[in-house]
Amino acid sequence: MTDCYTAALRILNYRFNSEAELRRKLAAKKFEGGEIEAAVARLRDEKWIDDERFAAAFVRTRQLKHIGRSRVRRELAAAGVAKDVAARALAENADPERERENLAAAIEKRRRALERRHGAGYTASREGRGKLMSYLLQKGYDSDVVRSVLHDEED
Repeated sequence: MTDCYTAALRILNYRFNSEAELRRKLAAKKFEGGEIEAAVARLRDEKWIDDERFAAAFVRTRQLKHIGRSRVRRELAAAGVAKDVAARALAENADPERERENLAAAIEKRRRALERRHGAGYTASREGRGKLMSYLLQKGYDSDVVRSVLHDEED
């Protein structure tokens, strides 16, 4: 168990992980289920792993990188965070006003890139708007919010 615990600490020293991520990484290192369970329980008791804290920090970090709520929710699910924990983290840590600002910045940045590549006024065309919308949806922004911000810019 000590080896498994030490390996888990090394993993956590590199990056904060969800409990499910840590279990996967320890299993990939060929530790037995009992060893993993004991190490995870000890780490949980010592407050080294906490999915609530992980999810909150994850939401704040991803928002700084201009990633929308939908994508953050998917990434938390992929990390093995429970839906209710992810929803609570998003509700408590995602700032809707900042998300709109991030969206506006992402729109402007992508618009400049598309117009450099395809020419001025490209994003006013149907194809250009479609590419811009697709990019923003991929970044995880809600389609209603994207339409709203794009509509506000047109006025």
